[in-house]
Amino acid sequence: MSEQTAEILTPEDVKALAPLYDAVILALKQVYDPEIPVNIYDLGLIYELNINKEHEVSIVMTFTAPNCPMAEEVLADVQHSVELTPGVKKCSIELTFEPVWDQSMLSDEARVALGMDPELD
Repeated sequence: MSEQTAEILTPEDVKALAPLYDAVILALKQVYDPEIPVNIYDLGLIYELNINKEHEVSIVMTFTAPNCPMAEEVLADVQHSVELTPGVKKCSIELTFEPVWDQSMLSDEARVALGMDPELD
């Protein structure tokens, strides 16, 4: 865990950062997996999202497969989209494959978009 994510926020800090957190989630929902018509947030590819008091965003994410041929493009899109969010000073992204992504990580919205029953896991 980096110093940035180890910072302890007060309840007041959390309340003040909530709108920025929501804006970053909206930015992430603008980035799509090139092979699946669902955004990366609803796909469950974002494992961790932290914002510190300096408005620096730290993201831990994965891909649906470790050998994703579009990985660099998606990472660049995430970086660009988050850094364009008003109020964000910078964004760092850590790529991980632990735990391995599976369909249980899909949001209900993603399940509906993919023609799956949102009630089933």
